[in-house]
Amino acid sequence: MSKQKLSLACWDYDRTRALIDGRVGVEGVELDVSVMRPRVAFERMLATGEFDICEMSFASYVGLRAEADCPIVAIPVMLSKMFRHDCIYVNRNANIESPRDLIGRRVGTMRYTSTALVFARGLLEHDFNVAPHELEWFVGGIDEGIDAKRPRETPENIRMTLLTKQQTLNAMLENGEIDALISQDIPSAFLKRSPNIRRLFPDFQTAETDYYQRTGIFPVMHTVVLKADLLKADPSLAQRVYDAFLRAKDIALHGLYDTDALHLSLPFLIAHVEEAWRVFGDDFFSYGLEPNRRTLETLCLYVYEQNQSSRLVTPDELFAPVTG
Repeated sequence: MSKQKLSLACWDYDRTRALIDGRVGVEGVELDVSVMRPRVAFERMLATGEFDICEMSFASYVGLRAEADCPIVAIPVMLSKMFRHDCIYVNRNANIESPRDLIGRRVGTMRYTSTALVFARGLLEHDFNVAPHELEWFVGGIDEGIDAKRPRETPENIRMTLLTKQQTLNAMLENGEIDALISQDIPSAFLKRSPNIRRLFPDFQTAETDYYQRTGIFPVMHTVVLKADLLKADPSLAQRVYDAFLRAKDIALHGLYDTDALHLSLPFLIAHVEEAWRVFGDDFFSYGLEPNRRTLETLCLYVYEQNQSSRLVTPDELFAPVTG
């Protein structure tokens, strides 16, 4: 019996590598895997529905899920998780010592509606009482100019300046034209150790650990979606795809704790794994709805509060039914 041919677009993570190289497959499916940066996959999938299975921005998906005719359905694969305390940078001369000092300041970003920015703004508002409308936003390219546009979802009370293609947020932060930058991409001036730029949370790991222990939130950035028409024709496909992603993740994580030879080029990898167990428990990069319910409730709330969904979506609405 011939296998169904389906396309998959995702990035080259350790937890997807077994799918990419064929060690793990989807039962009854011949996968055609395209490896690409997540933002490229998102744009192509959202623009034309190019792929059958695709890595997807969680915030974008929540916004689509709020509508009656959502063309894609997610499975509870939390393909990317990352705290965002580390992505807030400040100019050293701006006298910003705490998040509250951001009020009234000029803050740059490249992707105002990205999941990273949704969580960063939610963190500032809910943990530090710094609302998005209390900042003056500058939107443009980080190290190269872009054709910046004001997102249509942006509330009217958000003050936003769009940069020209001749301007970059990296240069503006370094020379003090903006006071802070929130960016999932590390600005080149920081990489070059510019004396003018530092993180708002210098010891971000301690801040992130404290945040998780207080809130139970490990921010989810990306999920995996399938075309709704595929699941309508074959509801069992969701479970089979989910099982494949779960097996691929288990292969990646199982190899991390090995004192014979380091699986990754990190000198303190074994200590990192043991610390992750202490903070998050044995399943420190969990998939599935229930282990991530608190985080998903928070994301849905932030997306709604920030005007990126037409209604408040609940975690139970997000995923195709799967077990395990």
